[in-house]
Amino acid sequence: MNVFDIVGPVMIGPSSSHTAGAARIGKTAAMLLGAPVAKADILFHGSFAKTYRGHGTDKAIVGGILKMDPWDSGIRTSMETAEKQGISINFRTGTLENAHPNTALVTLISPKGKTITVQGSSIGGGNIVITRVNDMEVYFTGQKTTLIVMHQDVPGIIAHVTNLVAAGNANICNFRLNRQEKGGLAIMTLEMDSDFDDALVSQIKSIPFVYNTILLKLN
Repeated sequence: MNVFDIVGPVMIGPSSSHTAGAARIGKTAAMLLGAPVAKADILFHGSFAKTYRGHGTDKAIVGGILKMDPWDSGIRTSMETAEKQGISINFRTGTLENAHPNTALVTLISPKGKTITVQGSSIGGGNIVITRVNDMEVYFTGQKTTLIVMHQDVPGIIAHVTNLVAAGNANICNFRLNRQEKGGLAIMTLEMDSDFDDALVSQIKSIPFVYNTILLKLN
């Protein structure tokens, strides 16, 4: 246990689970979209569904979608900011199978129609777990520097990406690959216990058959 676990994150209150974690889920979804947001559909499950208005979960997750950090005072007026930017926000509640009580399913749509759906859970102390991107199961926490590569499942992509990571002197502590089907969309997730040069991200993006690359440094 470290000091963060004891005192919790720096954040706009009142709850690390319902506000800090929610903001991180929203920000992760926005980063994965990789484009401006025109519409957001947010489904709250479990405890989120019961208390999201009282605990400010709605404001926090919208603040995250606007790329705000959990300690950003702008979270308090995130709904107004989203409206001024012309972003349509829809909240609803429902039940997600085998999901953590503090879970949100966030669907974002860009002005050009690009869409992404992200399922994330707030597991306490401002920490999150992302468990689904579109129709694929994934698993990453954002507690470590995380490189996410969305690509077509073709031979050679993994080697190309990991060679570039090695060239950047980054140490991979966790690697996952999820795919819809052979030859279809795949998501490569690399968690690193060392820093990673942001400049290498553009090199990875330029690899043939790579659709998008995101470097998450949420903490």
